[in-house]
Amino acid sequence: MNRYGIEIAVKNAPKLDPEFMPILKFNRSFLNTAKKPVSIAVERADGQMATCHTYIHGTPEMAQADHYYVNRLVKTILWMKGGFRIYVAGDRDTYEYLKGAYGPGGEQDFDFDYMANIFEHPFEVLLVDQVPEAKDCPKKMGGHLEGCRIGFDAGGSDRKVSAVIDGESVYSEEVVWFPKVTADPDYHYQGIVSALKSAAEHMPRVDAVGVSSAGIYINNRTMNASLFLKVPKDLYDAKVKDIYIRAITDTFGDIPFEVVNDGDVSALAGMMSLGEANVLGIAMGTSEAVGYVDPEGRITGWLNELAFVPVDCHPDAMEDEWSHDIGCGVKYFSQDSVIKLAPRAGIQLDESLSPAEKLKVVQARMAEDDPAAADIYTSIGTYLGHTLAYYYELYQCKHVLLLGRVMSGKGGDLILSEALRVLQDEYPELDGKILPSLPDEKFRRVGQSAAAASLPEIKQ
Repeated sequence: MNRYGIEIAVKNAPKLDPEFMPILKFNRSFLNTAKKPVSIAVERADGQMATCHTYIHGTPEMAQADHYYVNRLVKTILWMKGGFRIYVAGDRDTYEYLKGAYGPGGEQDFDFDYMANIFEHPFEVLLVDQVPEAKDCPKKMGGHLEGCRIGFDAGGSDRKVSAVIDGESVYSEEVVWFPKVTADPDYHYQGIVSALKSAAEHMPRVDAVGVSSAGIYINNRTMNASLFLKVPKDLYDAKVKDIYIRAITDTFGDIPFEVVNDGDVSALAGMMSLGEANVLGIAMGTSEAVGYVDPEGRITGWLNELAFVPVDCHPDAMEDEWSHDIGCGVKYFSQDSVIKLAPRAGIQLDESLSPAEKLKVVQARMAEDDPAAADIYTSIGTYLGHTLAYYYELYQCKHVLLLGRVMSGKGGDLILSEALRVLQDEYPELDGKILPSLPDEKFRRVGQSAAAASLPEIKQ
């Protein structure tokens, strides 16, 4: 395989997608011949910084390869950690290229616009003599069991709440709601308050509230979340950004609370069940949702939106309809991947079915050990084996919990076994360093809302 003059050798190709070019293979091959030092840093909220010292070729004949490499590198940092300002040192051409690509009307216009909105700061690219040093502000969060706590988990089709006293759940309820199709944010506010009050009735007092919710949260504010998809922008800014802050303080006054992305809370629940930190949680459902708890058991505040991190370098890789970028995780580790691969396996899916229904058709065939369905799951397992090696390079994560409906049943078992095989065969240097697994019953018992309840620390 060759991309922009970079030769890529892949031993294990997905059966139904033999053209798949793992990004880690491209990067390693690229860096074998790149000798010119370049430094890139990406700034996000509160002066936090992701800094990378790398190499390019810096010659006219390798300009395309250089541009592609730095483009994918910056995109990876943006969606893994977030940011609104890129610093470049060491090469003016790299700066000029990134300034054009990550600017209005550039090829990464979507990323440019999205990051500016969620960080509420103009997006810019700067040429500097020296990039700033890396800076992270991880928070020790979760695992706090003392006192009377509420855990609230906001899903797209139901909301769950738990009342937890000294680590024991004394009450929980699950209520169907329709946040994604409702334009009035008062509906969402009332639903949240109703859940909080329902849990509070089962405890003598409320000491703290933890919230697990899909979306991007910075300082407990809702910067972007699909739950509020239909809310107009003016109402979003006025009533949604601070919705959880208002709901909790209006109901209980000045008590400790934390609002955290549901992927991070899944990783936290995984840590609580494993009894070990350094956990990456990957949920494969409608999209690819990811959370991370660092080796010290802290939540990092990174975006962890790996759905938009590139994993495939092939020029004809599948396009994401939302961002219009190609080769990103969402098309490889979600129900979209199953649907994409089905015709290649000879399985024709009824176009009138919803994506979730199409997945169920393939799952039913897998339950009956249909070899065509098995080829789909094996191919996703091959994608995953290559990509987990890449994720390890990004996170140095020891444990990977594989969640979500794509991972359920026999198909999930097949994905995991194939991923483990590819890791062992193609990346033997990672043997024993990264441990992918499916959640056990203990994890399921911990529950998202109960793990959410443990988020805030109660100051004595």
